Amino acid sequence: MTTNAPKQIHTKLNQLYATAICGNDILSSCLYVSGIAAIYAGVLAPIVLLIVGIVLYFFRFVYTEVVEALPINGGAYNCLLNATSKPIAAVAGVMTILSYVATACISAKIGVEYFSRAFAEQIGHFNTNIGAIALLAVFAVLVISGLKDSAKVALGIFLLHIVTLLIIIVLGIEHAYVHGFGQFLENFVATRSIVFSQGGIILTIYFAFSASLLGVSGFESSANFVEEQAPGVFRKTLRNMWLGVTIFNPIIALIALNSLPLSVINQAKDFMLADVGFSIGVDLPFTLGQVLIKDLVAVDALLVLSGAVLTAYVGVGGLIQRMALDGCLPKVLTRTNSRGSFPVTVLTFLFLCSSILIMTKGQLLSLAGVYTIAFLGVMTLFAFGNLILKRERQLLKRTFSAPVSFVIIALVSTAVGMVGNMILDERNVEYFMIYFIPTVTIVMIMIYQDYVFEFLLNVSVRLHIFRRFFRRIFDSIVRLKIIIFINQPHRLHDILKYVARNEIGRNIILISCRSGAPKSTDTSSRLAEIIPVLKDAGVYDYLDITLDTFDMPFGPEAVKYAVKKYRVPANRILIGSIHKEHQFEYDELGGVRIIF
Repeated sequence: MTTNAPKQIHTKLNQLYATAICGNDILSSCLYVSGIAAIYAGVLAPIVLLIVGIVLYFFRFVYTEVVEALPINGGAYNCLLNATSKPIAAVAGVMTILSYVATACISAKIGVEYFSRAFAEQIGHFNTNIGAIALLAVFAVLVISGLKDSAKVALGIFLLHIVTLLIIIVLGIEHAYVHGFGQFLENFVATRSIVFSQGGIILTIYFAFSASLLGVSGFESSANFVEEQAPGVFRKTLRNMWLGVTIFNPIIALIALNSLPLSVINQAKDFMLADVGFSIGVDLPFTLGQVLIKDLVAVDALLVLSGAVLTAYVGVGGLIQRMALDGCLPKVLTRTNSRGSFPVTVLTFLFLCSSILIMTKGQLLSLAGVYTIAFLGVMTLFAFGNLILKRERQLLKRTFSAPVSFVIIALVSTAVGMVGNMILDERNVEYFMIYFIPTVTIVMIMIYQDYVFEFLLNVSVRLHIFRRFFRRIFDSIVRLKIIIFINQPHRLHDILKYVARNEIGRNIILISCRSGAPKSTDTSSRLAEIIPVLKDAGVYDYLDITLDTFDMPFGPEAVKYAVKKYRVPANRILIGSIHKEHQFEYDELGGVRIIF
């Protein structure tokens, strides 16, 4: 998922394949989110899930504006990297990594639960936690061996999942027609105790809404492979995911509430849809059909949730590589094997997933709480990034602009939902912080490692062996080149301030592109006058600033020339916003960073 990979139009994913890849992730929530909503809200669950669909409607606009303006992989991390500073973007990156960890854990655990429930007689009883870790380990081996996300396989799984959900809906309607709504009315009575225990209907809906936001997990996945999608496909995937969540989740919840008592839903929350299938299949003309429906749901669950595990491995691998190349994570994570995969990254991810399964003992509500906090944090930061882009990058070329009111509603909704999950169970915050704090600490040390080693040099004056060691590392760090395309000399101070705060490299190369216009020549001359003055005044004297001039207009060719001449990756090239008058798009620049 590198951002400077060559674009091959014939390999771009169309709407169907792209929807299948991200649809497997978000629609896998149908297997468990309806049960979670029913536990917290009883018969109010369908209403709660409709509210979740409304929130997702607003996020369609938020994501469309940002990702179509900055169409490179990375999601919230990429948004904030181009809108704010590297530390803020890194926090979003860490939360995204944790959301991948939790989604892999939830998907593996529930997939194994469904399978063990349906085929208990054939395979016997076993520890589903160990089974989930084993499933995660199998996919780790497969990914290390070179397995990648296959669009055709994803499409097959997606179609099976849609057919399975449609069968459940048809049988649910038939069951209601034959047996009426007696079970729903019983659950309606039982819901009164839930509302009373929660302190009223408003708090009941609020806490159920907070927990049920797990049902939109996966909505950000399309933004993480936007480079692989054909033009115009991205916003269609957002629409399709929104429709799937808004239609399927409330209907599945309604069918579940009319076929199972709330007490059974509470006990079967890890494999609820299989029990729903068995219950509503009672009127099938052949006895075996009832079992077959249950087995179909179990096989579908294992396949679609296994697909979500693979998506998590591939997605987190791409994000970690991007963050490591940007200097936010250790470079050891970028080491590849002969098959082009990243074994250190994969094994680290497997360790994190296994440890959180052991810590939470595989409890769905605890896993869901950790995941929801991380995921909602990512979405909240994404909406925040949208507002920052509107303010700080007003001239950035856009294909669409989301109404500010929509962005604010989306931001407040996920922020409020995140607080709700923290209130529901304080252990969720504890589990989240156990992973969040150490990871953020590592990231911040990486971002500010030049200052860290400068400090170590100062305290090791008398320790010559250590000082020489620290000196070698420090010199290798600060020698990194940072390329900056500039055509407005008055912005130089702000640019250097940004570099000082966000980059470890201190070898700064300013590039002025001459387009033949008098203004471009004047820019080069003014920069040539300013740089010596800065050096004489001792301003940013720790930066080695040089000026280069390209006899070509700024654009994709100038970026490629800079990459080749200075042997730097495109992500270490900084530029200003792409404006409407530019005859090229941002994604043609290979992943450069916008800083002003």
